[in-house]
Amino acid sequence: MVNYQSTRGWSENLSFEDTVISGLAPDKGLYLPDSTTLENLSLLTQEDLSYEDFVKTIFIALDKNSASLIEDISLYPGFEVDPTPVLKELSDSAVVMELFNGPTKSFKDYALQPLGAIANKRLSEIGERGLVVVATSGDTGSAAIQAVKESENIDIVVLHPANKISEYQRKQMTSVIQDNVFNIAVEGSYDDCQRIAKELLQENPFKRRIISLNSINWLRVMGQVSYYVWLTTQFSSPINVAIPSGNFGNAYSAWFGRQHGLSIKNILCSTNVNDVLRRFIESGTLEPKETHPSIAPSMDIQIPSSLERLIFDLSGSAEHFYNTFSTTGDATLEDDALNTLKMIFSSETFNDEEIKHKIGELYKEFDYIFDPHTATSVAMALNNEDHIPTVAVATASPEKFGTVINAVIEGYSIVSLDEKEELVQLAVDKDIIATEIKNFFK
Repeated sequence: MVNYQSTRGWSENLSFEDTVISGLAPDKGLYLPDSTTLENLSLLTQEDLSYEDFVKTIFIALDKNSASLIEDISLYPGFEVDPTPVLKELSDSAVVMELFNGPTKSFKDYALQPLGAIANKRLSEIGERGLVVVATSGDTGSAAIQAVKESENIDIVVLHPANKISEYQRKQMTSVIQDNVFNIAVEGSYDDCQRIAKELLQENPFKRRIISLNSINWLRVMGQVSYYVWLTTQFSSPINVAIPSGNFGNAYSAWFGRQHGLSIKNILCSTNVNDVLRRFIESGTLEPKETHPSIAPSMDIQIPSSLERLIFDLSGSAEHFYNTFSTTGDATLEDDALNTLKMIFSSETFNDEEIKHKIGELYKEFDYIFDPHTATSVAMALNNEDHIPTVAVATASPEKFGTVINAVIEGYSIVSLDEKEELVQLAVDKDIIATEIKNFFK
């Protein structure tokens, strides 16, 4: 049986069923499995299965206890098109994997659609109504709302940094006006939103089941590992992957797949000016700085939550690392862990002007328009000199960033969402936010 343990050593383990509807561990760690049902994911083949049925076999391979929750539900109910990722070749060695054809035009749909459906079913089984608390830097919030807005058993509150995401991203969230959806614009950074969300998950002042749909939740990793399993079946040789990285969940999923048999050689993590990940990969030191708003807002993050699972994998425990971090504001890997990190991961930083230049350059060369995040991963893929294919992960549709792209590519059509909006704007104050949430869901 697979058990789910905390990265910080909490003594009690959870089952798959409980992990799906959980938040942080009691010691503030993240849950991850102590094993999988199938150790080598490369043994899985799609054969004549649809993408959705293939993903179900992957979930069961990771934990057979998932079978009872997924066998009779749709994992991608919000997709109006086939959820199979789309591959497009740019050169002999650079390929793009499009993951933005879901309901919110973001790769987050690939994990949150299944998580919403599975969490709803589990809550129905135990007769409870859950409260989802989500922090978002742009895309997670809308994907989470779309995943649960029709749920019979879930209420959701989303915290986003006020005036620091694109208008399209904001309206995707705030124009969903339903009794079980509450949006809050926080007068701070994404890291402020994430800190408050984690504190609410930890303290649970609401006296009800409280759930995370952020990458804190292990099923987010399962959903993202699945498209890496699929991706590696499309190539006869090993591949590299290039990922625009903010909260590190996508990159961690590639790492987890690699550790369990997938033919992924190197993981390239592009960042914007908030380059905490590049500095961590190069030095082994996690040292947040001031968050600067950018044209690639989903990477405006200084404390990547999903990095904790990688630190656990590299060090055997994340407890000492994060105890040090909470005390001093920074922490450093041991030499052996850093050496392993640098063997597999690399990173490059792109400021706003460089991103805009890349968008224009890639359009001229390939007649292909990339959003500001994907432009950075494509740039890393094209610059990579390895002899094996490098797949750049396209994480969002350019439609979501039309104003940025229109300033670079003359005549690019800006898609406007004119629906009525509903949200409140609050200061960075956990207690005030908690009170507002209680009042909304009375």
